[in-house]
Amino acid sequence: QVQLVESGGGLVQPGGSLRLSCAASGSFFSINAMGWYRQAPGNGRELVATITSSGRTDYADSVKGRFAISRDNAKNTVYLQMNSLKPEDTAVYYCHALVEGLVRSYDYWGQGTQVTVSS
Repeated sequence: QVQLVESGGGLVQPGGSLRLSCAASGSFFSINAMGWYRQAPGNGRELVATITSSGRTDYADSVKGRFAISRDNAKNTVYLQMNSLKPEDTAVYYCHALVEGLVRSYDYWGQGTQVTVSS
């Protein structure tokens, strides 16, 4: 089993910054991609950013140039630096990890952390 523990959410004013962290723990062989998704009230879960074990990144168009994803493979931790936050960034942010097993890969999700952008 793999546990993903998120931290760093909260309330911030428009234009402000937040940094989310997600640490993976448990028994696993390796972690392939890690990433962040978000879900606003009434909406489905959407991709925010992902990063592979080799450092290749991908971003939603809505966050390009404002958010930056990074990863510390030694700590099995992924970060999301969020700058120039907008009210429409308000959502529950979920950490995701694609974990490599002996035979196949498995998807794991964190419990979610609330990000609220409001004045």
